[in-house]
Amino acid sequence: MTENLIGKRVPLLDKGWLELIDMLPHPATGVSGDLAIVNAARVSFLGESKGDEKDKKLLFYLLRNRHTSPFEMVEFKFRVRAPLVTWWQWARHRVWNFNAQSGRYTPFEENDFYVPPVWRKQAASNKQASEGEVDAETNALLTQKLLAHYEQSYTLYEETLRAGVSKEMARFFLPGFNVYYTWVAKVDAHNLMHFLKLRMADDAQYEIRVYAQAIYQEFFKPALPWTAEAFEEYILKE
Repeated sequence: MTENLIGKRVPLLDKGWLELIDMLPHPATGVSGDLAIVNAARVSFLGESKGDEKDKKLLFYLLRNRHTSPFEMVEFKFRVRAPLVTWWQWARHRVWNFNAQSGRYTPFEENDFYVPPVWRKQAASNKQASEGEVDAETNALLTQKLLAHYEQSYTLYEETLRAGVSKEMARFFLPGFNVYYTWVAKVDAHNLMHFLKLRMADDAQYEIRVYAQAIYQEFFKPALPWTAEAFEEYILKE
């Protein structure tokens, strides 16, 4: 089943996506991610699998008691397309390894801009969060204005390129937070669980929460079913 996950791509937001491009252990080894964690823990005693029941019991013990180093033996590598507003928060998790598309080398396309499905209101009790939605008429009007803003910005971007200006400077005309970028991002299972706990939370911004939820439901949970079960029991419920 894990083998089928590599190369799987999940569409997100209006133009984004998430794709698993590799993982450790690789499915070709025949060792599951959960078993790799258990084997890493047992290396202290030069032991390996003792059957599903004992292996799962050990894995649950490890996570319950925060013996986290064995979980670092499993890694996920993704290719991700997301707007900068998502990456701005994702990059705060410095335990990830990143390599990003550069606007200095690759020109942007006309549709490389995020259009939110709804406009959210400012939360009354949380200065950095949103809560609820504006009415339908206001939503339509704001989206129309945003699209006009994108069109004007991209027109200026193209004019600047045609004038012979470098790509690294022409992009000054593009809207900052809403431009889509493609990144390669790698992380181990231990640090991924910390990321998921924070970014799947209800108070996480929608534009990163949907990526965290997709990582968990579409990749982490199928690849590490025992770990996901223990994660839900001992970490998400805290």
